[in-house]
Amino acid sequence: MNIHATPKSEVALTRKAKLRVADCDLHPVPNTLKDLYPFLEKRWRDHLESFGARRRQGIYQGPVYPKGQPEAARRDAWPPGGRPGSRLDLMQRQHLDANNVELGILTVINPHPGNYQNPDQSIAMCRAVNDWQVAEWTSKDSRLKASILTAYEHGAAAASEIERLADDPNFVQVFLLSRTAQPLGNRCYWPIYEAASEANLPVGVHAFGNSGFPITSSGWPSYYIEEMAGHSQSCQSQVTSLVLEGVFERFPNLRVAFIESGFGWLPSLSWRLDAHWRKLKAENPALKRLPSEYIREHIWVTTQPMEEPERPRHLLDLFDWIGWDRVLYSSDYPHWDFDDPARCLPADVTPEQRDKLFLTNALTLYGKK
Repeated sequence: MNIHATPKSEVALTRKAKLRVADCDLHPVPNTLKDLYPFLEKRWRDHLESFGARRRQGIYQGPVYPKGQPEAARRDAWPPGGRPGSRLDLMQRQHLDANNVELGILTVINPHPGNYQNPDQSIAMCRAVNDWQVAEWTSKDSRLKASILTAYEHGAAAASEIERLADDPNFVQVFLLSRTAQPLGNRCYWPIYEAASEANLPVGVHAFGNSGFPITSSGWPSYYIEEMAGHSQSCQSQVTSLVLEGVFERFPNLRVAFIESGFGWLPSLSWRLDAHWRKLKAENPALKRLPSEYIREHIWVTTQPMEEPERPRHLLDLFDWIGWDRVLYSSDYPHWDFDDPARCLPADVTPEQRDKLFLTNALTLYGKK
């Protein structure tokens, strides 16, 4: 939900809100890739200097659809001489302190080396970003917890990184992007789910990524707005694949959070899958229950970006179907479509519902309760 409001004054930014908040989508970034050099072997530092980092997107460099707002960031989130999201002190002042954030989940999407073309570079860079998160963020603010970046197109290597960090209290989830080379139910990704289940870590699937393929099933769209709308399409495909490929039957303790992909599509997708499964279930003997039952049990969603129906009651109907215990507040800081926790919900949410959405659901999912 986009908020158009007068910026908070410096006094307001230092005054704690009464609402207790867990924010499940905070985007830290290195100011430059050289910030990662202390965590990389010389071989990979030299490689970056000589060849750069190439994502699974052919020879294209930069975002496929350039953002209208630089770095897709709030204008007030630019520190002097730096990138939005590169300064802990600014994040603390603008959001963590001002909005009483008790738990903040770091979700590094730029860079997310999990989709780099060079598999060895992908593995090395994911490890470096993970170590950087601890050194520069979680070790300096106990409210922050990191996500384990993995070279997710290489299942065994991704599982190895999860195992390396499974017992590290700085990390609370495994982290993938939604545009993968294969649908996420494919067995090439099962080592990730096995390692995550053994470590009792949820898997976060964040919108975006570079699969090497068009972002729609019909080719490349023309405009950035089409890409924005397409985030939910990729996540619908991933939910469908995870359920129908039997991932949740194989890994009954697996929990998956879909981040920054909306959620208004989830009920209708569930209804459609149920209707098809009743007629075609002979093809999927691994499934023992309706697809919607797996979705309700294993899938979480975040609030940003939030659908904005003309009648606010319809938004609450969505929450009712998905389950108030399956929705997580997320701000998307420092991006331009940041959601202020004090303003992003309709007024007629009950205190119990508000507490679940803003705090206790996240504490439960991430093992902090």
